[in-house]
Amino acid sequence: MSYAAIGAGIAVIGAGIGIGQIGGKALDAIARQPEAVGDIRASMILTAALVEGAALVAIVLSFFVKAPA
Repeated sequence: MSYAAIGAGIAVIGAGIGIGQIGGKALDAIARQPEAVGDIRASMILTAALVEGAALVAIVLSFFVKAPA
């Protein structure tokens, strides 16, 4: 079993949970304040993109880090 695969899997799971929470909280905010849907959607998309970018960096770095011998 490769440490890189474990690291990539953890990064993907974390990003999935984070993006799911972002979407859920955005829907809650839209339900409470429907007139702000444009601002909430823009903030949601930006935040989800940042989380996804951080996960991509974590995946790439997990493949560059060598396991201890």
